[in-house]
Amino acid sequence: MSIRHGLLALLERGPRYGSQLRTEFESRTGSTWPLNVGQVYTTLSRLERDGLVVQDDEDDQGHALYAITDEGRAELRNWFETPVDRSNPPRDELAIKLAMAVGAPGVDIRAVIQSQRHHTLKAMQDYTRLKAQSLSDVPTNRDEVAWLLVLEQLIFQAEAEARWLDHCETRLVRLVDAAATEPDPEVRTTGRTTARLALPRSRR
Repeated sequence: MSIRHGLLALLERGPRYGSQLRTEFESRTGSTWPLNVGQVYTTLSRLERDGLVVQDDEDDQGHALYAITDEGRAELRNWFETPVDRSNPPRDELAIKLAMAVGAPGVDIRAVIQSQRHHTLKAMQDYTRLKAQSLSDVPTNRDEVAWLLVLEQLIFQAEAEARWLDHCETRLVRLVDAAATEPDPEVRTTGRTTARLALPRSRR
């Protein structure tokens, strides 16, 4: 999540102070990615260092206001116009967990999958319920529309994760079945040894 660019987008609407930016950021994203004031001011300091924002006096309550610069607007335009890079995807804890669970002694990977599927489906139901509540009235402002977009992305993401878990379980079943049909490594399968080992079965 690019907090840096998210703050620039909010500042393009006019000067803001730190806690105001935090409130508007969380309102726009439905508090999906909560921020703390310290994180906001740390990001603002870096933006100021890079010449993308400047302190723009104070408001009536003495809050230091920040304003976007021309360089900041150019950076923001470039962010909007550039596709999100998928060549270096972020680490996914669930994918790492299942990868490590394969073959791990004492781990029932099917139980791991089932537990995660239950959690994922529950989350998807919660997101869907929130979407229904949001659509009970037609969104009337940009924050409501933005939150609806974020919510729908979470629903699609949960649906995709549930399908992937189903796929993992199916693949696991196939691997188990394939392993069951492999010959015992201690049994030789060439020459007279094979015939001798097969002989008792042929007499039944």
